[in-house]
Amino acid sequence: MDEAPLDPIAPPPARTSGAFASVARGLFEWTKSLSLAILLFLVVRSFLVEAYRIPSGSMEGTLLVGDFLLVNKLVYGAEVPFTGKRLPAVRHPKYRDVVVFQWPEDLTKNFVKRLVGLPGDTLAMHDGTLVRNGTPQDERQFVTHTDPGSDPSGEEFGWQREFLVSRATRTTPYRPSRNNWGPIVVPAKHYFMLGDNRDDSLDSRYWGFVADSLVLGSPMLVYYSYAPDSTAPLDWLTHVRWSRLGERVR
Repeated sequence: MDEAPLDPIAPPPARTSGAFASVARGLFEWTKSLSLAILLFLVVRSFLVEAYRIPSGSMEGTLLVGDFLLVNKLVYGAEVPFTGKRLPAVRHPKYRDVVVFQWPEDLTKNFVKRLVGLPGDTLAMHDGTLVRNGTPQDERQFVTHTDPGSDPSGEEFGWQREFLVSRATRTTPYRPSRNNWGPIVVPAKHYFMLGDNRDDSLDSRYWGFVADSLVLGSPMLVYYSYAPDSTAPLDWLTHVRWSRLGERVR
């Protein structure tokens, strides 16, 4: 009797599809986690905290070249990206706050200075001493002078003429300099900013007031710091200022 042909032995179920599905699930979970991390980073950076590096010595005495700062963007009302609107501020900038802001001359650059003039304040400087609303200010706890005895002048200070007190009755020529100028009045919705290194700071004396819409935040602390040294290839590792790590900005 003829035997029926044998059915071919079926191979074991292929594992390829299962392995592919497992890899796909893993990739999906990884992508989801990465997307959430990026989203969280963007939210934190836009609304809460952003990192900045100090590139110049204009705040020397308070902040040093090579300091890395964490800046609180929520305190003054963070800007909502692409809308031009701001979140409600925790508080408004105060006199002597250290403030990060967009430079009015070039909005792509951020500056950090000390706020010394609020809207409506009358400001002047006599031989390097700031006078606010008629009262000389004691700023010895944070101001430094790296070029004493020098007092450059020039037309770069000429913008101040428009804001002089009683400018209509002024009869003598106005010749402002770095250490002698004013009195001028801070207009509404603007601030006057000075660097703590008064002899080496490009600040409001030179280019004018800062609109309140340009304020970005307030530095909280120094999270990293090193002494830049062009002769050391790894200066960011070998020249760490350990004592400054975690120091609060005042």
